Amino acid sequence: MKKSRFTEEQIIGFLRQAEAGLPVKELCRNGGFSDATFYKWRARFGGMQVSQAQRLRELESENAKLKRLLAAAHLDMHALKSVLGVKR
Repeated sequence: MKKSRFTEEQIIGFLRQAEAGLPVKELCRNGGFSDATFYKWRARFGGMQVSQAQRLRELESENAKLKRLLAAAHLDMHALKSVLGVKR
């Protein structure tokens, strides 16, 4: 996944500016991102605090690590079954 140019803190700051009444077009032009990016951020981070966004990032990285471990375990089990000749 591509790393964003903006941190969660900056993204939430942009969302707060929009909530305060700054027009979305002007905010996007000043921030250097597209309208689509703004709406994607709003769908993901809307209503969040900075601490909640950081916790979300931690949980996503932990989830990815656990998925890799599970995939490795399944690969090991499949390799053992094929070596031992166990049918499914």
